[in-house]
Amino acid sequence: MLEEKLDALTQMMAQHMARPFPPGFRGLDFEGQDMVLLDADAYGYAAGVRKGPLSEQHRAGLTRLTSVFAKVLPAIDDEYATEYYTHVRDMAVLAAEIEGLREK
Repeated sequence: MLEEKLDALTQMMAQHMARPFPPGFRGLDFEGQDMVLLDADAYGYAAGVRKGPLSEQHRAGLTRLTSVFAKVLPAIDDEYATEYYTHVRDMAVLAAEIEGLREK
């Protein structure tokens, strides 16, 4: 199960890198969150999860990050950006699920 989820995360990360960043979202903040940093943080945590278990501090950061999407996604009024950041959220959620499996 863990290996299947890691494979799915790898695939999601590749899909993410193949998509262009939403036009006009560089330098934008939604609900106090810089959209470039949100994207970069989510990818960074996912990359860390692929390498192995995260530290306690990084696990807490990933958990915090996944909750940010609940505030940010409804504030986006651009169809492509909504799809893009929904994918980013799903990638972060899957990374958190993998971390949860490792803790057991």
